[in-house]
Amino acid sequence: MREELSFCRLCGSGCGMKLTIDENDRITSLRPDRDDPMTRGYACFKGLYFAAAHYDPNRLLRPLRRRDDGSFTAIDSEQALDAIGNALRDIINRHGPEAVAMFCGNGTVSAYNTFFMQRAFMTAIGSTQRYSTITIDQSAKFVAYERMGGWAGGAIQLETADVAMLFGSNPLVSHGATGVLSMDPVKRLKDAKARGTKFIVIDPRRTETAVHADVFLQPIPGEDTTIAAAMIRMILAERWYDFDFCARFTAAEDLARLRNAVDDFTPEMAEARAGLNPGDIAAAARLFAHESKRGVALTATGPNFGPHSNVSQHLVNCLNVICGRFPRAGEPVAAIDIMSPLPDYREEVIPAPRSWDSIPPSRIRGVGMIIGERLSGTLADEILTPGEGQIRALIVSGGNPLNSVPDQAKIKKALETLELLVVVDPFMTVTAEKAHYVLPPTMIYERPEMPMSFPGFPLVSEAWARYTPAMVPPPPGADLVDDWYVLWAIAKRLGKVINYCGVDLDIEHAPTADELIEIRMRDAAVPLDAIKAHPRGAVFDLGDIRVQPARPGHDARFTLMPDDVRAELDLARVYRREEGYDFLLVSRRTRDLQNSTGFHTAGLRSRHRFNPACLAPSDMAKLSLAEGDVVEITSGHGTVCAVVRRDPSLRPGVVSLTHGFGGVIGDDADPREVGTNINPLISDTEHAEQVNAMPRMTAIPINIRAVVDAAG
Repeated sequence: MREELSFCRLCGSGCGMKLTIDENDRITSLRPDRDDPMTRGYACFKGLYFAAAHYDPNRLLRPLRRRDDGSFTAIDSEQALDAIGNALRDIINRHGPEAVAMFCGNGTVSAYNTFFMQRAFMTAIGSTQRYSTITIDQSAKFVAYERMGGWAGGAIQLETADVAMLFGSNPLVSHGATGVLSMDPVKRLKDAKARGTKFIVIDPRRTETAVHADVFLQPIPGEDTTIAAAMIRMILAERWYDFDFCARFTAAEDLARLRNAVDDFTPEMAEARAGLNPGDIAAAARLFAHESKRGVALTATGPNFGPHSNVSQHLVNCLNVICGRFPRAGEPVAAIDIMSPLPDYREEVIPAPRSWDSIPPSRIRGVGMIIGERLSGTLADEILTPGEGQIRALIVSGGNPLNSVPDQAKIKKALETLELLVVVDPFMTVTAEKAHYVLPPTMIYERPEMPMSFPGFPLVSEAWARYTPAMVPPPPGADLVDDWYVLWAIAKRLGKVINYCGVDLDIEHAPTADELIEIRMRDAAVPLDAIKAHPRGAVFDLGDIRVQPARPGHDARFTLMPDDVRAELDLARVYRREEGYDFLLVSRRTRDLQNSTGFHTAGLRSRHRFNPACLAPSDMAKLSLAEGDVVEITSGHGTVCAVVRRDPSLRPGVVSLTHGFGGVIGDDADPREVGTNINPLISDTEHAEQVNAMPRMTAIPINIRAVVDAAG
């Protein structure tokens, strides 16, 4: 028996772990490392359970090929890659490289080598058809940056904040509030409150985070735009905004356009429309803008899933701008991505790039690309619509689009029409069941790795990083491949050289995972060898890194109210939910699953066979429902069945369901055994955003009808 140090990679938090490994190189226990410098003994259940997933009876250990009758047979990994390469070559020869697409899921977002290999592979074969969960998650944040601009001086961190305002964010469960409450969120929140930091939480559910709020607003779902606009109006009217910052970094006429655009959003109008109490808007706006001088307003999946998500995010960003919530010249910089070159932190605005204006529009709905990606809300139509550029082959890397992409009936039909579907996944997901080839990859403790990293965008609040070697080999007899190796091996068979982070990879001899890490780290702010010298990772002293003054002549301004944002705000102003529906359905996360990751593991399924449809107690009584009853949930797009549960944290009129569960539409699976998939209720075209084709995935009007009682 031996103990090893490593870290979890299910999300960007990178919680430190201690592994106990037996004489057969098998992980026997996994526990949080109390001496880890960043997470200090914290780990969530998802991460703690993941060692067991390595040995789960449902884990795939050999590649599979689909037979003509729909069944699967084992195949050698190199033989599978030969067949895949031949099929892709034929498709490219007949239809061009744009006929080949890739869908990347959360299973590989945190894989240090794979994330960049995915992009490099698509560039090598000449296709722009790269899709991911990013564009059906929080893509409004990228849209808002592209239309408003950004700040070159970094971001305010929780450790120096007077206030944090969270719209539709529950980081105590999701670990998703980057720079605020991602790593060790419970302790960081309590430490912040002890320092005097105030929290404002806006959510239709009194979440685990909202319990700690100093001001809590519990609105009707889908009214984030209304609330943010009313706050902006009050802050400007009461002159609580930062005069100096606005004078330097916004244009006077643009600030006037913003003031005019929100003029109809009085506190009384917003509170009535959002179902808030009188005075709620004033309490939140006063605490954020008048009583606090340093802090940040953040959003998460709540507003980003909801109606008018792009303008909602834009207005929340406006709150930060008009209140000057950015580090200034001379202030120290703490949050630094040391796995990338050191940025030039400046007290200046990064002008709004609007990159989609320079990209030819897609043949589907005329939308373009965001952050180098096509838009997942159009994926099904890109496969189903005949013509030049029609997708005929799809590689799914660490994702499960049949479970995660809205309009499940359409994406199911699309996947079934593909000439080639390749899925790289350790479990037989509902998407893998449709594949021609399934390639099981190594899992996180079987490969060397660095933490999740997006260059120039620090995910943690300090200059931290770590490296871990592989802790254990794959199970005996397994034929597994690294996620990134699949792409290099296919490119080799197509005769394509992959340029990985500026380096052309050998087309004949595969690199090692460590060699790829070395390539990515070659210009990092801290050398890889220095990071490797600290088995637990470290917070590195980079010297006195401070925000520098703006460069001479650099006078870019934030763009607060461009014409397209104003048009979206005008639509939000007159928005009313569809008549004839009694409830609004919202999505939520669970402590035990990372989206659909973990759904197929036997241990987690024994704890969570299904995801309940949660209702307020008063709604349960009104519908004469008892816990365990099965109900039929109907939207304007589809119908699903779910098991109901009482939830006092919800406001009446709201139903919440966790995404990531459920079977496939038409399978008639028992929701008490597999749970409920939310996506058959969602259209991928109706109520979709213009820029990013983001479907409305929360605040969905629904009705509920009892089907089976608890005894049935």
